[in-house]
Amino acid sequence: MSANAQSSTPVKPARITARGWGWRHAGRARPAVSALDLDIAPGERVLLLGSSGAGKSTLVHALAGVLGDEEDGDSTGDLLVDGRRAADARGRVGLVLQDPDSQVVLARIGDDVAFGCENLAVPRAEIWPRVRAALAAVGLDLPLDHPTSALSGGQKQRLALAGVLAMAPGLLLLDEPTANLDPNGVIDVRDAVVRGLDRSGATLIVIEHRVAVWQHVVDRVIVLDPAGGVMADGPTADVLAREGERLSKAGVWVPQVALRAPVRRLRSPVAPELLLRADALSVGRVPFARRTAEVVARDVGLDIRAGLATAVTGPNGAGKSTLALTLSGLLAPAGGTLTAGPALANGIGDQPVRWRSRELLTRIGTVFQDPEHQFLAATVRDDLMIGPRALRLSASEQTARVDELLQRLRLDHLADANPFTLSGGEKRRLSVATVLATRPRLLVLDEPTFGQDSRTWHELVLLLAELLDDGTALVAVTHDEQFVDTLADATVVLPGSLAAGSMVDAS
Repeated sequence: MSANAQSSTPVKPARITARGWGWRHAGRARPAVSALDLDIAPGERVLLLGSSGAGKSTLVHALAGVLGDEEDGDSTGDLLVDGRRAADARGRVGLVLQDPDSQVVLARIGDDVAFGCENLAVPRAEIWPRVRAALAAVGLDLPLDHPTSALSGGQKQRLALAGVLAMAPGLLLLDEPTANLDPNGVIDVRDAVVRGLDRSGATLIVIEHRVAVWQHVVDRVIVLDPAGGVMADGPTADVLAREGERLSKAGVWVPQVALRAPVRRLRSPVAPELLLRADALSVGRVPFARRTAEVVARDVGLDIRAGLATAVTGPNGAGKSTLALTLSGLLAPAGGTLTAGPALANGIGDQPVRWRSRELLTRIGTVFQDPEHQFLAATVRDDLMIGPRALRLSASEQTARVDELLQRLRLDHLADANPFTLSGGEKRRLSVATVLATRPRLLVLDEPTFGQDSRTWHELVLLLAELLDDGTALVAVTHDEQFVDTLADATVVLPGSLAAGSMVDAS
């Protein structure tokens, strides 16, 4: 059910026009988008594609009127919503960002969904029916007073979408709306969007690297060219059939077009050394306000060994990210035992949660679900330098490590950029690189591949495969089935309700 089903006022779908439009972030030599000409008719459903960093997020942020002013960058040409400047049409536009944390405003989920409606002066009697309908549509089956701070990343994505659906916008902009959702959640959210559009008739622009999720529910595909303008534009089936090979080479995940060079692992026949052992482990969320910590997973058992990869999967809210933080030594176990082997501890005790930050640097490296939580410096290069400097490496070794990572992960042209101005996929690669710069024995990565085009996905996975072959251990929280098939030696599946975690051999 769409939130708009409760509205007494029909939605007027928006029209979008771009004429020579472009945007360059302050401090960048290269524009994020340039020479863009577009006409999107009211009610059209558009899948916006392009390689990582092609400017997709920049375009939808501009359409939502939240890109910034002259201090944040320079614009050229015209970008109009219903014939008005996009910044003047904010009440007509709903945007779901890549980072759901940035859209959580209030402490309870019902209030958070109602927030947008209240700002649009929706009549009081209409707000709460919209809120309930929107939460039902996205499958967030929780009480209205449930704390937003207790939601998982995937649940926050559903919450953000519910808040936008409740506003009943004429233009719905979705930036990777299913990136952190489990497979069932991806379908649920996509179908909720479609039901809302069927009722409201709103215009849709959705950014999604994985074309297969949306290809049958959109009318049109627009592919941005990183060099400027549009690479391809037309009906979905026509564009994919006519331009499939060219788009695949540019990094678009075109269905039925395989990656050019598959990733291959070299597997040692020698039994690898034990780095970390979890026995009947229970993990719980961090306490908040006056509430006690809630146990979200229990009786998890696994051995983490050098040179092997373990994937952690399961539905949203099962405790995957909490388990990752516990394995990283950043949260104390709620029960059971977590002990480091002699090769990892190297004389500092077998309890990772008691290790100091400097002791963790070369032992366990953690990549958080939200890449922005990883950033500390004003430029990409300086962020990558933090770990090597903390290790007191020589200046030449610091530079060598950082330059290699910038080149391998396609970030070299962004070395002097502010990390917070990168695209979602670029932020994810940078967050991984900040951890790789200290070369830890164990990597714990939370959704390491979200936001990647097929080229950057392949390059990132290839780099991780090389680290595994060199003896690094890897634990990855992920919903990316292709990543699991390619790298995982074992899979831990956390159930959706409190029960024993299970381990499945994926060799």
